[in-house]
Amino acid sequence: MGRILTVLVAICLSIYVVGCNPHETDEVVMTDEIHTPLDYLPALKGDYFRLDSRHVGRPYHIYVRFPEKYEQSAEKQYPVIYLLDGDSLFPILAANHIFLHYDDKIPEAIVVGIAYGGFDPSVNWRDADFSTETTRWNRSGGAENFHQFLQQELLPTVEERYRTDPTRRVLYGQSRGGFMVLYSAFNHPDLFWGRISGNPSLHPNKEQFFAEPAKAERDDLMLIVSSATEDRYRENRELAREWHEHWADRPGAPWSIRFNSIEGGTHAASSPEIYRYAMRQLFQREIEMARRASMAATDVH
Repeated sequence: MGRILTVLVAICLSIYVVGCNPHETDEVVMTDEIHTPLDYLPALKGDYFRLDSRHVGRPYHIYVRFPEKYEQSAEKQYPVIYLLDGDSLFPILAANHIFLHYDDKIPEAIVVGIAYGGFDPSVNWRDADFSTETTRWNRSGGAENFHQFLQQELLPTVEERYRTDPTRRVLYGQSRGGFMVLYSAFNHPDLFWGRISGNPSLHPNKEQFFAEPAKAERDDLMLIVSSATEDRYRENRELAREWHEHWADRPGAPWSIRFNSIEGGTHAASSPEIYRYAMRQLFQREIEMARRASMAATDVH
């Protein structure tokens, strides 16, 4: 009995000593302080900052994905792609961009996700931010304030902190985010070189997207609208087709239009397909140059 008690005491002491080892404890704490989970996801390697908007009166969480080898070139500037609804779309589309670069020869880009920090309506105000005034919803009418946040707060911050090419800004939005992309295109056409509106909701006040847009100074702007055939919101599909028919042959638009019908696509799950199609349209020239260079290199060997 005495030997058993002695062994049990020894085991307890050893467990106590290991549990109180200051070196092991310090190592764990330091690791947690230095690293964030995204540091271990190289396809999403980049940066994060919180931006409290004076125009909107609420904070946004900004996630930034760097191109591969970003740190190796101190001079190179990159296109920058801004993703609305970054809470969900940033992890999907920013990570996928690296494969589009590998397989489709799409140029590397800085990808910026504009997130709310959650899906709960107490923090996620997309219904207000991505709409003009309407009595149909409890919260609406924040589109212009949100656009001022983009123009006067977010874009200058991103372009000061990172090596972006300000002539090649792209804005991507899905559903109500697609509404916001169209709002930007019609009211502030010069701010973004490319715009991608995926399965857009044209409500509220759909008439504004059939009216005359603001004049643009640039002549190289592109507006890409994608509509899925199996969008669960059937009116989105119908209005998108009506919108395209209205603008397809209409002269004087400030942007060139690409309309993409996604056969078998759905409202939310087709976002990677929408993104891929748009990247191929926006960067056609760069893709062709990269493919020619690749073929030339193959011929040499």
